[in-house]
Amino acid sequence: CLFINFMLYFILMITKTKKHKLVKEFQTHDTDSGSTQVQIALLTQRIKELSAHLRKNPKDNHSRRGLLKMVNQRRRLLKFLQRVDEKAYNTITRKLTLKKFKKAVLSVDAEKRVEKKH
Repeated sequence: CLFINFMLYFILMITKTKKHKLVKEFQTHDTDSGSTQVQIALLTQRIKELSAHLRKNPKDNHSRRGLLKMVNQRRRLLKFLQRVDEKAYNTITRKLTLKKFKKAVLSVDAEKRVEKKH
């Protein structure tokens, strides 16, 4: 069982060349290896590979849990990027063909309530 998990880890891992290629494509400057854009690109690649694994192994609930964690992490990073840098958000969602999040728009009533509190 331990050997199978060990082999599964290496099968689902992004190879060094793929990872380097993704970092080069999405980095914001020459020495960038951990910006939000790079993290989103790496997570997207891992999500794609794990999704393919789960299609072949539908009962692998442990991997499914890991997939859900990665999807939520990517969602949080995308929300942060949308809030901080809209242009970069639009670029990365287009490049990776991801669904865009709708911005949270306050209704007129909610805006009035916020103004009254302050």
